[in-house]
Amino acid sequence: MTEREKMLAGQWYDANFDADLIAQRAFVKDLCLELNATKLCDLPRRRELLRNILPHVDVEAVEILSPFMVDYGYNVYLGAGTFLNHNCYLMDCATIRFGKKVFVGPNCGFYTAIHPIDKVQRAKGIERAAAIEIGDDVWLGGDVTVLPGVKIGSGSIIGAKSLVTKDIPDNVLAFGNPCRVVKQIGLETLLV
Repeated sequence: MTEREKMLAGQWYDANFDADLIAQRAFVKDLCLELNATKLCDLPRRRELLRNILPHVDVEAVEILSPFMVDYGYNVYLGAGTFLNHNCYLMDCATIRFGKKVFVGPNCGFYTAIHPIDKVQRAKGIERAAAIEIGDDVWLGGDVTVLPGVKIGSGSIIGAKSLVTKDIPDNVLAFGNPCRVVKQIGLETLLV
Protein backbone atom coordinates (compact mmCIF):
# COMPACT_ATOMS: atom_id res chain seq x y z
CA MET A 1 0.00 0.00 0.00
CA THR A 2 1.08 3.56 -0.62
CA GLU A 3 1.24 5.96 2.32
CA ARG A 4 -1.84 7.72 0.94
CA GLU A 5 -3.75 4.43 0.82
CA LYS A 6 -2.73 3.72 4.42
CA MET A 7 -3.85 7.21 5.43
CA LEU A 8 -7.25 6.80 3.80
CA ALA A 9 -7.66 3.34 5.39
CA GLY A 10 -7.07 4.75 8.89
CA GLN A 11 -3.77 2.87 9.31
CA TRP A 12 -0.46 4.19 10.60
CA TYR A 13 1.31 5.95 7.72
CA ASP A 14 4.32 8.14 7.05
CA ALA A 15 2.85 11.63 7.13
CA ASN A 16 6.03 13.68 7.35
CA PHE A 17 8.57 12.06 5.04
CA ASP A 18 6.52 10.55 2.18
CA ALA A 19 7.31 12.59 -0.95
CA ASP A 20 3.88 12.05 -2.53
CA LEU A 21 1.93 13.28 0.53
CA ILE A 22 4.32 16.21 0.99
CA ALA A 23 3.74 17.23 -2.65
CA GLN A 24 -0.05 16.90 -2.30
CA ARG A 25 -0.09 19.10 0.79
CA ALA A 26 2.20 21.70 -0.79
CA PHE A 27 0.03 21.87 -3.92
CA VAL A 28 -3.25 22.41 -2.07
CA LYS A 29 -1.74 24.76 0.50
CA ASP A 30 -0.42 26.94 -2.34
CA LEU A 31 -3.97 27.01 -3.75
CA CYS A 32 -5.28 28.00 -0.29
CA LEU A 33 -2.74 30.81 -0.09
CA GLU A 34 -3.88 32.04 -3.49
CA LEU A 35 -7.52 31.82 -2.39
CA ASN A 36 -6.72 33.77 0.77
CA ALA A 37 -5.07 36.50 -1.32
CA THR A 38 -8.07 36.74 -3.67
CA LYS A 39 -10.60 39.47 -2.98
CA LEU A 40 -13.98 38.28 -1.69
CA CYS A 41 -15.64 40.27 -4.49
CA ASP A 42 -13.77 38.20 -7.12
CA LEU A 43 -16.25 35.36 -6.78
CA PRO A 44 -15.48 33.64 -10.11
CA ARG A 45 -11.77 33.28 -9.23
CA ARG A 46 -12.53 32.20 -5.66
CA ARG A 47 -14.93 29.51 -6.92
CA GLU A 48 -12.38 28.28 -9.45
CA LEU A 49 -9.76 27.95 -6.72
CA LEU A 50 -12.23 26.29 -4.33
CA ARG A 51 -13.21 23.74 -7.01
CA ASN A 52 -9.52 22.75 -7.22
CA ILE A 53 -9.08 22.73 -3.43
CA LEU A 54 -12.34 20.91 -2.63
CA PRO A 55 -13.19 18.60 -5.55
CA HIS A 56 -16.16 16.95 -3.74
CA VAL A 57 -17.89 20.22 -2.82
CA ASP A 58 -20.46 22.20 -4.80
CA VAL A 59 -18.66 25.48 -4.16
CA GLU A 60 -21.62 27.52 -5.43
CA ALA A 61 -23.79 26.06 -2.64
CA VAL A 62 -21.47 26.97 0.26
CA GLU A 63 -19.74 30.07 1.59
CA ILE A 64 -16.12 30.00 2.74
CA LEU A 65 -14.43 33.13 4.07
CA SER A 66 -10.69 33.66 4.06
CA PRO A 67 -8.33 32.79 5.51
CA PHE A 68 -9.09 29.12 4.93
CA MET A 69 -6.73 26.12 4.97
CA VAL A 70 -6.87 22.37 4.36
CA ASP A 71 -4.20 19.66 4.26
CA TYR A 72 -5.46 17.75 1.20
CA GLY A 73 -8.94 19.00 0.27
CA TYR A 74 -10.05 15.77 -1.36
CA ASN A 75 -11.21 14.41 2.01
CA VAL A 76 -13.64 17.30 2.64
CA TYR A 77 -17.39 17.15 1.99
CA LEU A 78 -19.60 20.18 2.69
CA GLY A 79 -23.39 20.08 2.40
CA ALA A 80 -25.39 22.80 0.68
CA GLY A 81 -25.88 25.96 2.71
CA THR A 82 -22.78 25.42 4.85
CA PHE A 83 -20.93 28.54 5.99
CA LEU A 84 -17.30 28.54 7.15
CA ASN A 85 -16.27 31.79 8.84
CA HIS A 86 -12.78 33.31 8.81
CA ASN A 87 -9.74 31.23 9.77
CA CYS A 88 -11.23 27.75 9.44
CA TYR A 89 -8.68 24.91 9.28
CA LEU A 90 -9.64 21.43 8.10
CA MET A 91 -6.84 18.92 8.81
CA ASP A 92 -8.36 16.40 6.44
CA CYS A 93 -6.02 13.41 6.69
CA ALA A 94 -9.28 11.46 7.07
CA THR A 95 -12.73 12.43 5.84
CA ILE A 96 -14.29 15.57 7.26
CA ARG A 97 -17.99 15.60 6.37
CA PHE A 98 -20.38 18.48 7.08
CA GLY A 99 -24.12 18.08 6.58
CA LYS A 100 -26.38 20.74 5.13
CA LYS A 101 -26.67 24.24 6.59
CA VAL A 102 -23.77 23.91 9.03
CA PHE A 103 -22.68 27.24 10.49
CA VAL A 104 -19.04 27.40 11.61
CA GLY A 105 -17.85 30.42 13.59
CA PRO A 106 -14.43 32.05 13.17
CA ASN A 107 -11.16 30.38 14.20
CA CYS A 108 -12.47 26.81 14.23
CA GLY A 109 -10.25 23.78 13.71
CA PHE A 110 -11.15 20.22 12.72
CA TYR A 111 -8.25 17.83 13.37
CA THR A 112 -8.24 14.23 12.13
CA ALA A 113 -4.58 13.35 12.80
CA ILE A 114 -3.57 11.11 15.69
CA HIS A 115 0.11 10.99 16.64
CA PRO A 116 1.85 8.21 18.59
CA ILE A 117 2.26 8.68 22.32
CA ASP A 118 5.72 7.13 22.15
CA LYS A 119 8.25 9.87 21.32
CA VAL A 120 10.45 7.57 19.21
CA GLN A 121 7.50 6.59 17.00
CA ARG A 122 6.31 10.20 16.86
CA ALA A 123 9.77 11.34 15.69
CA LYS A 124 9.53 8.89 12.78
CA GLY A 125 6.69 11.03 11.41
CA ILE A 126 4.00 8.39 11.51
CA GLU A 127 0.39 9.11 12.31
CA ARG A 128 -3.08 7.80 11.63
CA ALA A 129 -6.33 9.65 11.14
CA ALA A 130 -9.95 9.30 12.21
CA ALA A 131 -12.88 10.89 10.37
CA ILE A 132 -14.99 13.78 11.67
CA GLU A 133 -18.70 14.01 10.90
CA ILE A 134 -20.95 17.01 11.49
CA GLY A 135 -24.73 16.58 11.00
CA ASP A 136 -27.20 18.93 9.33
CA ASP A 137 -28.12 22.30 10.87
CA VAL A 138 -25.24 22.34 13.36
CA TRP A 139 -23.90 25.63 14.72
CA LEU A 140 -20.35 25.76 16.04
CA GLY A 141 -19.38 28.98 17.83
CA GLY A 142 -16.05 30.74 17.43
CA ASP A 143 -12.80 29.06 18.42
CA VAL A 144 -14.27 25.53 18.55
CA THR A 145 -11.82 22.63 18.19
CA VAL A 146 -13.06 19.23 17.04
CA LEU A 147 -10.73 16.26 17.59
CA PRO A 148 -10.26 13.04 15.55
CA GLY A 149 -13.13 10.60 15.27
CA VAL A 150 -15.80 12.94 16.65
CA LYS A 151 -19.40 12.98 15.38
CA ILE A 152 -21.68 15.91 16.15
CA GLY A 153 -25.38 15.20 15.71
CA SER A 154 -27.81 17.17 13.58
CA GLY A 155 -29.38 20.27 15.07
CA SER A 156 -26.81 20.62 17.84
CA ILE A 157 -25.08 23.80 18.97
CA ILE A 158 -21.48 23.82 20.20
CA GLY A 159 -20.62 26.85 22.32
CA ALA A 160 -17.64 29.10 21.62
CA LYS A 161 -14.17 27.97 22.72
CA SER A 162 -15.28 24.36 23.20
CA LEU A 163 -12.91 21.42 22.82
CA VAL A 164 -14.99 18.56 21.37
CA THR A 165 -13.29 15.30 22.32
CA LYS A 166 -16.28 12.90 22.19
CA ASP A 167 -19.42 12.42 20.12
CA ILE A 168 -22.28 14.87 20.67
CA PRO A 169 -25.88 13.64 20.06
CA ASP A 170 -28.57 15.31 17.93
CA ASN A 171 -30.37 18.46 19.08
CA VAL A 172 -28.36 19.44 22.14
CA LEU A 173 -26.55 22.50 23.40
CA ALA A 174 -23.01 21.55 24.41
CA PHE A 175 -19.97 23.53 25.44
CA GLY A 176 -16.85 23.49 27.56
CA ASN A 177 -13.40 22.00 27.76
CA PRO A 178 -13.99 19.17 27.38
CA CYS A 179 -17.29 19.80 25.61
CA ARG A 180 -20.31 18.39 27.46
CA VAL A 181 -24.03 18.34 26.79
CA VAL A 182 -25.76 21.08 28.80
CA LYS A 183 -29.35 20.63 27.64
CA GLN A 184 -31.62 19.16 25.01
CA ILE A 185 -32.89 21.48 22.31
CA GLY A 186 -36.58 20.94 21.65
CA LEU A 187 -39.45 22.72 20.01
CA GLU A 188 -40.21 24.58 23.24
CA THR A 189 -36.63 25.94 23.26
CA LEU A 190 -37.01 27.26 19.74
CA LEU A 191 -40.26 29.06 20.51
CA VAL A 192 -38.94 30.96 23.55
